[in-house]
Amino acid sequence: MEVYESTETIEDTLKDKYLTFSLGSELYGFTIEYVTEIISIRPITKVPELPDYVKGVINLRGKIIPVMDLRIRFKQPVPEYDQRTCIVIVQVNDIAMGIVADKVLEVSTILPDRLSDPPNTSKEGNNKYIWKLGTTQSGVIMLLDIEKLIWDEK
Repeated sequence: MEVYESTETIEDTLKDKYLTFSLGSELYGFTIEYVTEIISIRPITKVPELPDYVKGVINLRGKIIPVMDLRIRFKQPVPEYDQRTCIVIVQVNDIAMGIVADKVLEVSTILPDRLSDPPNTSKEGNNKYIWKLGTTQSGVIMLLDIEKLIWDEK
């Protein structure tokens, strides 16, 4: 009996894969390697002194996780959450963060030749949270820099 070893690593499996989701009519995504799970929306406990885009915290199996609403972060109107609203839990280094999404769409493979830099219309670079623009059959997806979203306090 022959034994075959898989040379494909986890990194290879996750390469070029992005979790895509919608906020209103816009499509967003980030690399799947940061995603730990997707949960339905649940009550969020407000905590004083947090930035306005951090809605509060949730208790996920005994772990307290802050929850960020990207609509507030991107200065967009925030509709009421509904049954399709979910929270994408991401892990960046030792920090877990929940990201509110109107609707999670799919995991998309977007090859490097389908990526382009976002337009820059000012010296300061007004697209600091958008890493790349990806083109798919669904349209243009704004691929976010999840580390900047979490660590940038502006």
